[in-house]
Amino acid sequence: MSVFQSRTLSLALLIAMCVYLTSVSANYRRPTKVTTNCCTSVSKTDIKFRLKGYHIQNAMAPCVDAIVFYSVKGGKICSDPKAPWVNSRKQYLNVMKKQRRHV
Repeated sequence: MSVFQSRTLSLALLIAMCVYLTSVSANYRRPTKVTTNCCTSVSKTDIKFRLKGYHIQNAMAPCVDAIVFYSVKGGKICSDPKAPWVNSRKQYLNVMKKQRRHV
């Protein structure tokens, strides 16, 4: 086999591999719908349920700024961080958490 034939064969194999890899990556399926597990809206209404904790959610579309409270029964309540009652409820939960640690 001559040097010319060897180079031609190598080039043909390289082109064939590029075509194959391009066709394989073109058939890659991307997800059509991405779901989120965050608050997309909030309530300003005071919560009357017994609560066991909370976390702060920062806005990153489609999620909004929220304080997510967790009820004793396992519910999740998305609350407006600017609502007047939210800070007192957070402080109460923080105190309860500290008391549970020291018991």
